[in-house]
Amino acid sequence: MKTALVIMAAGIGSRFGGGIKQLAAVGPNGEIIMDYSIHDAIEAGFDKIVFIIRHDIEEAFKEAIGNRIEKTCADLGVEIAYAFQEKDAIPAGYEVPAERSKPWGTGQAVLACKGIIKEPFAVINADDFYGRGAIDAIAAALPELRGAQDAAMVGYRLKNTVSPFGTVTRGVCATENGLLRKVHETYKIQLCPDGTIRDTSGEGEGVALDPEALVSMNMWGYHPAMLDVMAQYFDDFVHTLTPGDEKRECLLPVMMDALTAQGRVNTRVLQTSERWFGLTYQDDKPGVVAALRALHADGTYPPALWK
Repeated sequence: MKTALVIMAAGIGSRFGGGIKQLAAVGPNGEIIMDYSIHDAIEAGFDKIVFIIRHDIEEAFKEAIGNRIEKTCADLGVEIAYAFQEKDAIPAGYEVPAERSKPWGTGQAVLACKGIIKEPFAVINADDFYGRGAIDAIAAALPELRGAQDAAMVGYRLKNTVSPFGTVTRGVCATENGLLRKVHETYKIQLCPDGTIRDTSGEGEGVALDPEALVSMNMWGYHPAMLDVMAQYFDDFVHTLTPGDEKRECLLPVMMDALTAQGRVNTRVLQTSERWFGLTYQDDKPGVVAALRALHADGTYPPALWK
């Protein structure tokens, strides 16, 4: 069965301190994080890669990764496609508010693939390192998806996903019998000096969170029929916006929580012990560089990722 990996690379990265964080060189040979996700996906059997980008970063993106990945994938029989996320790609009958400057979030991003995706697919962020074990898990789950009602998600331990340099947003998950029951999009999660992890969005020192809690890192698996369900959800989303919601985003974890509550989707939660890392903040980069060098040194990755 053909399977596709969809990489969401359209994010502006306002917290990264300038530049396009998805294109930051972090590997020992100048690799970017996407190189590792693509490498792991090909090793796991994916035979199609779809990049979701914006038109204004297309040239830099293709120069940094697209052109060379296209050549490598052509030799391996892996298809490459591009989808473009734009703020004006909205349902008929709705007008983009003048105050809005960015696209509409990860839910809208995946919809950019409608018409391109015909096979079961996994979705990941461009600036997150997921680990080979997680990629293998989602790859194995995709052939088992029979329709829009079936989905899969890789859940990470919260303790393996925080940054020491600032707060992060995570979808904290509740599960039952291996299925997702709720996703609580939690903002301002902070790794504190005493080692505790707290939700600091309220007043005071914040609410302590279970470091073993499962969280979503936007690694989802879908049947292609799910794109029609997503389109309907996004249509409802924009048409229920009220004044003051001009900057609101349609987010995958929030969408999946709503569809789960409505009984429209059953999401199998795949647990992983992999350690996530990524470029949320500029100060994250040295740690990412060191972690990747260690994975090359211990043989997890070859000295040169691409031969």
